[in-house]
Amino acid sequence: MTSMQILLPIALFFLMVSVGMSLRITEVFANWQRHRWGTWLCLLAATFLIPPGLALMLAKGFHLTLGETAGLFLVGAAPGAPLLTRNMAQKGFDLHMAASYQLWAALMVPVMIPLVVEAGGKLYGRDIWIPPGVLLRQITIKQLLPLAVGMVIAWLWPKMAERFSPLLSSLGNVLLVVMIALVLYKLGPVLKQLTLLVPVAALLLAIGSIGAILIFRMGSPAVRQTFAICNANRHVGLALLLTGQYVQAKNALPVVVCYALIAPLVMFAYVKVYPVKSVAPKPSLKSE
Repeated sequence: MTSMQILLPIALFFLMVSVGMSLRITEVFANWQRHRWGTWLCLLAATFLIPPGLALMLAKGFHLTLGETAGLFLVGAAPGAPLLTRNMAQKGFDLHMAASYQLWAALMVPVMIPLVVEAGGKLYGRDIWIPPGVLLRQITIKQLLPLAVGMVIAWLWPKMAERFSPLLSSLGNVLLVVMIALVLYKLGPVLKQLTLLVPVAALLLAIGSIGAILIFRMGSPAVRQTFAICNANRHVGLALLLTGQYVQAKNALPVVVCYALIAPLVMFAYVKVYPVKSVAPKPSLKSE
């Protein structure tokens, strides 16, 4: 859709630059070093395997159409959306921990998504291969480069970064709201035709993505809560791209839009019910 193709990249650019202005790369890397291999394996399963598996189970249990199944599955397969990272600090979450997790997920996308999508396609008798280079280019242009721009600005002009970071974040969020409103307007008749099972499936996928992190014992409660809220924040923009270019399934877009609307509500409810009691400890080189 034209509005999404124009507004989403601009909104992501503003948000990622804003996040970069608030980060210290040394702390992001230190967070990676804090965790043992067992933690990374748990995160790999919780981030890339459990959500798409849950999406397929929900689609089968609710008898969704093939297009709806594809949309839900690709949302489950695409982690690492950067949209809410900056707002985490205001809710008591560890900003650097959230950024390190989402940056790790972004770097793993070119490796894991082709394998996960190919395996999912085999279950339905289809050969779907997404070139890793395509995913790497998307991640680099839309996430890594603007993040690096924000970090460079913060390094060279710290006062300017402190002043303009909240402004860029607000602009990005406003553009996202406008984009969602335009999409809802254009998809209004289609969304009315959806059964109640589609938003229910999206709701359960968001809850399941949070639960996928919480079932593992890794780090402090604040760390697990940070990972959990990030895991529910699936990359709907990437899911839309893959749906249109590689899966080419009808009726997938409304499902992705449903998740985009429902997931923030689930994350908001999670924060209200389970507030962060303590901020995660400062990164160090010691293992947890």
